[in-house]
Amino acid sequence: MLSFDNSYARLPARFYEPVLPARFPAPALIRLNHQLASEMGLDLDWLQSPAGIGFLSGQHIAEGSEPVALAYAGHQFGNFVPQLGDGRAVLLGEIIAPDGQRRDIQLKGAGRTPFSRGGDGRAALGPVLREYLVSEAMAALGISTTRALAALLTGDSIRRETMLPGAAILRVASSHIRVGTFQFFAARGDVDAIRLLADHVIARHYPAAAGAQRPYRALLDQVIAAQADLVAGWLLVGFIHGVMNTDNMSVAGETIDYGPCAFMDIYDPATVFSSIDENGRYAYGNQPTIAQWNLTRLAETLLPLLAEDEDAAIDEAQEALAAFGPRFEQAYHGGLARKLGLDDVLPGDVDLVSTILKAMTANQVDFTLFFRKLCLAAEGEDEPVRSLFIDPTMFDAWAVRWRERLTDAQRPAARRAAMEAVNPAFIPRNHRVEAMIRAAVDDQDFGPFEEMLELLARPYDDQPALAHYAQPPRPNERVMATYCGT
Repeated sequence: MLSFDNSYARLPARFYEPVLPARFPAPALIRLNHQLASEMGLDLDWLQSPAGIGFLSGQHIAEGSEPVALAYAGHQFGNFVPQLGDGRAVLLGEIIAPDGQRRDIQLKGAGRTPFSRGGDGRAALGPVLREYLVSEAMAALGISTTRALAALLTGDSIRRETMLPGAAILRVASSHIRVGTFQFFAARGDVDAIRLLADHVIARHYPAAAGAQRPYRALLDQVIAAQADLVAGWLLVGFIHGVMNTDNMSVAGETIDYGPCAFMDIYDPATVFSSIDENGRYAYGNQPTIAQWNLTRLAETLLPLLAEDEDAAIDEAQEALAAFGPRFEQAYHGGLARKLGLDDVLPGDVDLVSTILKAMTANQVDFTLFFRKLCLAAEGEDEPVRSLFIDPTMFDAWAVRWRERLTDAQRPAARRAAMEAVNPAFIPRNHRVEAMIRAAVDDQDFGPFEEMLELLARPYDDQPALAHYAQPPRPNERVMATYCGT
């Protein structure tokens, strides 16, 4: 039924702790991701049976599964913590899908582990629904991400500020190895473990690096490139991760650990939603800088592998890190050019983009609506986007420059179609996500959750029956803070 091949569990014992998920009184399936389960070659009928729900909830340990909690460290808001680890998640095992891709299956909200540090290891219903919804929305938007295989109720209540329904999410990732995993061993001076881990990551994620003249430098180069592309993708859809700690950065280049994440409404680079980010360290516009800071921490752990001489190793690391900025700028500005209907990036385009982004901040313009309605302007229909501005003349002045730049032979209808393919009509708007959670938690109504999942599976399509989901929040609907759920 399930065919496991647990490569991480074959690493030495200091990489993880064997642990069994907690017992749940009455696990019940909220949602099974049929598409993802099929891609993974899993039996849909079995997964929805009592035995399958037992597996999904960690109550039945399938043959070949070797449940473990992974060890890692991390910088949390800039402060190093030498031991973190999976405090409420259990890696059930790894499955190789029919397409040959290896995937981790991890149960989050699985109860206490040796790394729980006093926490209960559990998850409330709201954060589980948010992670399921947002991670699947990100996948549909084309952003590299962990996926949600299933969301479940556990049948009991957990205490946060109040008593809340307990829940768990079964998360799928190409791996759960983080920058903090390398930091865990570096903090202990365990170079052998760093080498084993690096070899494992190369084999699993970046096999081309194995044949390189300097494989560990090639590994660092590829992780840097993957993260630069990922964060550019976040900015292009207005996504704010909220907790970009090094223990929340996957070396596979996937978005991981959806806690107080949110999507920006009004464009402002200083936007912060996370209730624990009091100083705006992880604000929307800071995310590229933080990504490079985190990658510098990764490079530090790899120094013993980059060269025998420390100075030479530092030179290697600095050379690799210097590539982050150009790679990010290429991905970000290239993506913005496509959002504006441009085929390439010319020297004056950075100023063209900067001018409209500043005007959007000054006029409190919704980020997603601006770019979607700009698609109409590609065919000469300016009023929908123009009306978003407090001072429409600021758009008018910019639009003259924009149209002068659109000098290629592409027909307006084709340009609009190309723009709509990269400018989503729908994102998981924060006020809608909160309303969905309230319906589920307060009224046991999962209808809004199902409706949003259906909507966000096709974010680039106009869906007239659900057009209200595209509207930004009214002043009284604005979400000012999002929470981790721990």
